[in-house]
Amino acid sequence: MENIYIIGVGMTFFGRQKEKSIKDLTREAVQEALQDAGIEYKEIQCAYVGNTAQGLLEDQYCISGPIALRSMGFEGIPMLTVENACATASTALYLAIHFLQSGQGDVAMAVGVEKLNAGPKDKRFAIFDGCWDVYLTEESTKKLLSMAEGFEVPPGTQTTEPYSVFMDIYAAGARWHMQKYGTTQRQIAAVASSNHTNSKLNPRAQYQIPLTIEQVLAAPPITYPLTMPMCSPISDGAAAAIICTEDGLKRLGLDKKRAIKVHASVLGTGITRDDNDETKNIASLAAAKAYEMAGLGPEDMSVAEVHDATACGQIFQVENLGFCARGMGGPCAEAGDFSLAGRLPVNPSGGLLSKGHPIGATGLGQVWELVTQLRGEAGARQVEGARFAIQENGGGVIGLEEAVCYVGVYGKCD
Repeated sequence: MENIYIIGVGMTFFGRQKEKSIKDLTREAVQEALQDAGIEYKEIQCAYVGNTAQGLLEDQYCISGPIALRSMGFEGIPMLTVENACATASTALYLAIHFLQSGQGDVAMAVGVEKLNAGPKDKRFAIFDGCWDVYLTEESTKKLLSMAEGFEVPPGTQTTEPYSVFMDIYAAGARWHMQKYGTTQRQIAAVASSNHTNSKLNPRAQYQIPLTIEQVLAAPPITYPLTMPMCSPISDGAAAAIICTEDGLKRLGLDKKRAIKVHASVLGTGITRDDNDETKNIASLAAAKAYEMAGLGPEDMSVAEVHDATACGQIFQVENLGFCARGMGGPCAEAGDFSLAGRLPVNPSGGLLSKGHPIGATGLGQVWELVTQLRGEAGARQVEGARFAIQENGGGVIGLEEAVCYVGVYGKCD
């Protein structure tokens, strides 16, 4: 692939921001990205804006991206609205990269923005109901919940409060993993504890209170084995990344030392497979392709941001990315392998669990963290000597896995 560089990133605080509109959040992230890149908005030649919920919650359908950017002065350039469930923002980045690789320009921008704390409260979980095949809801529910058939769920471990259907999906996957590999609830809690501890060091995280494993286990249940701190919250926020080609770097007169190189950008979808053949899991296939494209392997990665919409999701993904053997995600988490001081820090930002999960902005929030890490600018949560970083961001469900999955590999410039 042609050399593509991330030259500017911006991200708002993730959390409840009732006083700010979609336009406010977009402006904040984009302005920071422009300032970080050291360029003016007129240099942007194409923009992709990710958003999933504004239509449902605020009746702003179809052109939310151009509307948000037009209010900032962007005009005359291609501006597209992108939607791909929880992988929306990463998909926007993927498209921006391909715009540059097609030769249509040398500077582009990807933005992700979401305001989930808007509109009628009873609609906030409804967005998730459309993240799988609505024609097969009954069939899909039955199949997913049968993943761990025979698993005895302890009494009193199901909340009566409303929650996303995706928590049931993740919980079923967790119970399947527990049956097959012996993964324990404590090991899943260790993931949540690690990520909540990391987020204490991230001033842009929704939650900044460290939790012990015991506190995670003692928290109110959602659906077994998940307790509340093991599940990502409802969040508002925005993130942006400005990218350019080698020629763009030269034209803009930018210092290459601060630019972050995109070594791989892969967007995959699932394939029909045997339910127990994890080697053909969408994330495994996307990661293998990304490693090949980058000429790197899991052993080369210094830091990772993975899609931990629930704590068990992180266990699945560290295995899919090759950071440990199948079935060892739980034991490695409990041993601290993926903590900030471990052999491969995962989710130093706090992850979706604690940094927050504004659906349409999440993927670029991961990019913001990894760019910050690779530049050595992460402060107290800095991973020492970070050179290569990997991102995994999944969205939606088809069959027994994500509908789409993005894997990106990034690195420092020499």
